[in-house]
Amino acid sequence: MPNMRNVKLLLAGVALMASAAAAGAQGTFTIGVSNTVQGNGWREEMICAIKAQALASGKVAKLNIAHRNTDAAGQLEDIRNLISAKVNAIVVNPADPAGIKDALAEATKAGIVVVAVDQTVTEPTAYIISNNQEEYAYLGAKWLFQTLGGKGDVVYMRGAAGASADSDRDKGFKKALAEFPDIKVVHEVFTGWQQDQGKQQILDFIATGTPFNGIWTSGIDNVIVDALTESQTPLVPVVGADNAGFVGQLNSVEGLKGAAVTNPGSIGGAGVTLALQILEGKKPAQQTVLVEPQLWENTTDDGKAKLKAAADPSLSPEWPVSISIPDWTTYTKEQIVACKGPGE
Repeated sequence: MPNMRNVKLLLAGVALMASAAAAGAQGTFTIGVSNTVQGNGWREEMICAIKAQALASGKVAKLNIAHRNTDAAGQLEDIRNLISAKVNAIVVNPADPAGIKDALAEATKAGIVVVAVDQTVTEPTAYIISNNQEEYAYLGAKWLFQTLGGKGDVVYMRGAAGASADSDRDKGFKKALAEFPDIKVVHEVFTGWQQDQGKQQILDFIATGTPFNGIWTSGIDNVIVDALTESQTPLVPVVGADNAGFVGQLNSVEGLKGAAVTNPGSIGGAGVTLALQILEGKKPAQQTVLVEPQLWENTTDDGKAKLKAAADPSLSPEWPVSISIPDWTTYTKEQIVACKGPGE
């Protein structure tokens, strides 16, 4: 005769799984979001992509978003608040991969799915879906150095110190630099991925009178072109991201040579998709999923055609034009621009 206690436990477990499945089908998942940079167009697009994908999926009842300017300590606090709120999953853009490791481990232990977007983390239980940041830097730097004929002085405008995306991009930049021994970095600076800060930094450097032949930027790009034109500094080749303003400049600013490397902020929406797949038992084959970048230069016919096709003046100049990612996002342009999540 079967043990009645075990039968009851089994039936309770079946009922619980059925309840969870029904909850997912009815759109009752709650997803927490942790982001540590405000006032940056890329991050704002990321947040809007998260909202749009959560809404378009029909599976998310609520988003719990911690979106503020803070450091790893502040993000650690935000993540622990999301754990206390008993969210089903957390989509996080990490301020520091090691600095938030403990909180991510606590989330996993609490049965919460953790997905890091845009940057890597050191917590092994977390899933990662990110643009390939090392390749992003390598493609752009190699194009710049080749365009300069393998010789010259360049300005290296990085992102935020300590951020894993910046560290990965530094690896890619230095990989390209090693291939061109006659290229010299005459100025290296961290922009913090802030438009106003980056523009002032290049203006301050221009004021020193130090010669330079090209500029590589970590996505703070259209304001750098603005600084060159406003200060009447001769245009030099500029590398940036696929931000709407920079793509427009590459199509229209006379005498400007440049290349945009894709780095879609819509990776946030992809993070929601991945989190929902895991919640529904569809784990990816690999813990890390990378989205590979493309380079669009305005110095070839093919590149010009891609830049022209990608241009979208209706978007904020700081928003990447890659507002969706094939196979990972299902929202419409209207939904991401509206920036409304479930219940809003």
